[in-house]
Amino acid sequence: MEKKTLKDIDFTNKKALIRVDFNVPLDGIKITDDNRIKESLPTINYVLNNGGSVILMSHLGRPDGKFIDELSMRPVASRLKELTGKDIILANDVVGEDAKNKASALRPGEILLIENLRFDAREEENNEEFARLLAKLGDVYVNDAFGTAHRKHASTYGVAKFLPSAVGFLIQKELDIIVGTINNPVRPFVGILGGAKISEKIMIIDKLLDTCDTLILGGGMSYTFQKAMGYKIGKSLFDESKLEDVKVMLKKAEEKGVQLLLPEDYVIAKGIFDASSIKFSKDANIEEGYMGVDIGKKTIDKFVSVIKQAKTIIWNGPVGVFETPEFAVGTYEVAKAVASIDGTTILGGGDSGAAVINMGLGDKITHISTGGGASLKLFEGKELPGVEAIQNK
Repeated sequence: MEKKTLKDIDFTNKKALIRVDFNVPLDGIKITDDNRIKESLPTINYVLNNGGSVILMSHLGRPDGKFIDELSMRPVASRLKELTGKDIILANDVVGEDAKNKASALRPGEILLIENLRFDAREEENNEEFARLLAKLGDVYVNDAFGTAHRKHASTYGVAKFLPSAVGFLIQKELDIIVGTINNPVRPFVGILGGAKISEKIMIIDKLLDTCDTLILGGGMSYTFQKAMGYKIGKSLFDESKLEDVKVMLKKAEEKGVQLLLPEDYVIAKGIFDASSIKFSKDANIEEGYMGVDIGKKTIDKFVSVIKQAKTIIWNGPVGVFETPEFAVGTYEVAKAVASIDGTTILGGGDSGAAVINMGLGDKITHISTGGGASLKLFEGKELPGVEAIQNK
């Protein structure tokens, strides 16, 4: 079912309670990346330009239900003021007297930011009374926090029961691009999956084997596949509990005629931060005492040649331990190849998104998702709780 969007709501003289994702990285009180704040501006401005006022709510960090001064929303309010050119009214609590009084006095065109939602333990518990108290602050609920839309929390799920609701422009954009592309890709369609935890990606592998022409697997997850295929993996990390699942995936790829590409050689070392012990494997076998830390030269050439022929790419997870510069070559070469194609390229947030932005290639990618966990759920073909809770059109 199609969900209500901002354009289905009349905001005239209404207070829009908007769940945003202002969980930004901080260095003391300095915001080191304000992209998430910028991404919320189209929704905020739409409400203000259409006669409404805005009450913003977000979490920041992991205060675990306690008031922690360093995780106050004050730096966010300051940056929001700079970006909007408007005064930001900041409540000094979440659903207490100050938030209630300031919400009650809010006039059209004004912006109120309440304190960090996770200062109250009831937020992550999806506590109904807490959701009801949040709902009392506004007249209409808008969820535009894609980064937390996969979580059933009071502000992302529970509050929608008590107010007319809609998705904001950011969530709408993420759904249109990710779901639209996976359901109707221009071919050849290539999926690239890396990262360490295969347990998080098995369902995505299963989904992509139904839709991709080629699926490239690298990073920590590849060792479980290599182990299942009988290769020696040295002391590389692998998930024994997923070996049988992996064998099912290998069989499914064969039956579906999907090209499943795994590394043919590796950069190996004695530890993930030990660049001094670096060696190169001749093939997919890794010698005892060593672990795979990046894909090797043969593999880079193979992966890049396939990527360059693609018309649609989705990518989540680095193909090596890219935090160590000597082990980042594979991820860098994959990123360069993805950025060079004339087609649709989608990155599922998280580490691969950060890597591409750090490499200065962000503007060459069609879409870098603002939510790693949420985008993975969409890659799996699942509905997000934060979207599911919104009213249907």
